Amino acid sequence: MADGAKRANAPVNVICMKWGDKYGDEYVVILRNMVARHLARPHRFVCLTDSAGGLPADLETLPLPACPVIAGREQEAWRKLSLFGPGLGDLSGPTLFLDLDLIVVDALDPLFDFEPGRFCIIHNWTHPDRRVGNSSVFRFEAGRHPQVFERYARDPATVVAAHRNEQIFLTQRIDKAEGAVWWPAPWCVSFKKHCLPRGPAKLLVPARIPAGARVVVFHGEPNPPQAAREWRYKGHHFMRPARWILDYWY
Repeated sequence: MADGAKRANAPVNVICMKWGDKYGDEYVVILRNMVARHLARPHRFVCLTDSAGGLPADLETLPLPACPVIAGREQEAWRKLSLFGPGLGDLSGPTLFLDLDLIVVDALDPLFDFEPGRFCIIHNWTHPDRRVGNSSVFRFEAGRHPQVFERYARDPATVVAAHRNEQIFLTQRIDKAEGAVWWPAPWCVSFKKHCLPRGPAKLLVPARIPAGARVVVFHGEPNPPQAAREWRYKGHHFMRPARWILDYWY
């Protein structure tokens, strides 16, 4: 059997994280459902969480890995660095991390076929001229790169003071070890940057899915349920409802 066929039949992991009360349990369930509809190969979907009680019994969970967090920044994404620590239980092999507030709109299998064995992440749209990733969607080998979490856990205050967010630190550490690989640009898009029309057109024309997109990322506001209906954008502009979101968000 060719290497590509072997990879397509080998089980993989898809994981997410939920802590605090920013997102309800329905975000995890909907993400699990979207992955099931868009990932053909055998896979294990796992939510790492500090509150599994409201999730369905058939949805696999693991305890949220221990992670030192700076007081007052508990809701920030620094906890994602614990995915490179010892708290992933028996997870091993290719592992795709997905944020809760995104929409899967096309097949995810290519995200496991692309650059196998490498660390792959979105090239941050806000810094195209810099080597900065966006950690909404990234793939890694579970158990690899423990130096990422070890460096953070050794002195989190210093790391946080020197880096505006966790994805800058993460990209730098992986780059230092072996080099981060960017996903092909069309695959993972920003709802606000790539789906919404520019300028006043957003008042008349609804958002659309760009050609080639596999994942639509929602950062800040609106979140997917908000964007599916008419939404006051940045406090004063109205955004037309993107009804197509409901074709995926269930």
